[in-house]
Amino acid sequence: MACDHNCGSCSENCGERQGIEKESLHELSRVKKVIGIISGKGGVGKSLVTSLMAVACQRRGYRAAILDADITGPSIPRAFGVKGHAYGDETGILPLESAFGTQIMSINLLLENETDPVVWRGPVVAGMVKNFWTQVVWKDVDFMFVDMPPGTGDVPLTVMQSLPLDGVIVVTTPQDLVDMIVKKAVKMAELLRVPVLGFVENMSYFVCPKCGEKHRIFGESKAAKIAAESGKIVEELPIDPAITALADSGKIELVEGDYLTALADEVEKI
Repeated sequence: MACDHNCGSCSENCGERQGIEKESLHELSRVKKVIGIISGKGGVGKSLVTSLMAVACQRRGYRAAILDADITGPSIPRAFGVKGHAYGDETGILPLESAFGTQIMSINLLLENETDPVVWRGPVVAGMVKNFWTQVVWKDVDFMFVDMPPGTGDVPLTVMQSLPLDGVIVVTTPQDLVDMIVKKAVKMAELLRVPVLGFVENMSYFVCPKCGEKHRIFGESKAAKIAAESGKIVEELPIDPAITALADSGKIELVEGDYLTALADEVEKI
């Protein structure tokens, strides 16, 4: 394919692309590590994994933040019970904080109503994600998690090229079709030289409240296969109505159980 020298919309791993500079963080911001949460398709639970990773880091005494890059389908503020509008002054925009101190910036915090649709084309959406990085004043963040939209389009490409990602976590579910699509996201990360830290197989099983047995509703787990093929950490998340209820009510930080412990350990090593 002929090169038009527009590196911002290209994923080719050529020498010219390697010269792209990362977007500068706001001068008053302090962010130590940035982790992206990605998948090849929607509906697999990226926002849930993003939320649980932030909660896990907060419980370990770190300051966590979430940059909600899913501009057309934001859900992070609802999960954390964050309401109201982000505000700022001549210095920049201030993120809102959850009950336990997780800093959050999402398009829903800038809209008049959270149900207003964002009907924008790809480049405008990608530009807003950059603004969340360059114009928001993030306060002493140890770990920032970027909740990305599904697929390998404009926004994931923008995040991987423009933000200094220290790694990505890939979310999948047990179905064979999802497994195939997720490999596209993994190859994209490899192409753009972003380390894959591990995988989360969401909706992996359901524990019967009566007998206590695990039931693989969506088929046998692919976790062991993914771990063997990738050599990476693979965590399983259950189908748990209690987690869903907490997220729906804005109380995800009250979730019980040490979910994603191994991945939190891996992130902590960075």
